[in-house]
Amino acid sequence: MCVCMKFDQHTMVLLVRPPEPPELTEEEADALQDAHLAYMAGLHAAGKVLAAGPLVGQDDERLRGVVYLTVPPDEARALYEQDPSVRAGRLAVEVMSWLVPEGLVAFEGGGRLPTSMSDAQA
Repeated sequence: MCVCMKFDQHTMVLLVRPPEPPELTEEEADALQDAHLAYMAGLHAAGKVLAAGPLVGQDDERLRGVVYLTVPPDEARALYEQDPSVRAGRLAVEVMSWLVPEGLVAFEGGGRLPTSMSDAQA
């Protein structure tokens, strides 16, 4: 009889810079970033996003952010196809499942995601 370890499955989205993102003015980029943050905050408020944030200090400049979701990978992909930054071609997504030993990772909640750049800087 095999006693096998059980795993929890989490959905993870990597937000990446595509090879040729569109050229935007500073104002356009700021407006798009605000729309992206508002979209993410809405997904968090709806209980679909557990945690999200930018990736900094890594060697791969194409990696922009990571998102952990409560939904299966196919739903995560559909949700992020509607993200304003993805629709504009500024970001692309890589969706995957992350298996960790059961109970090892838990998200406490209680926080909130910023709805705009000014909210993030406040």
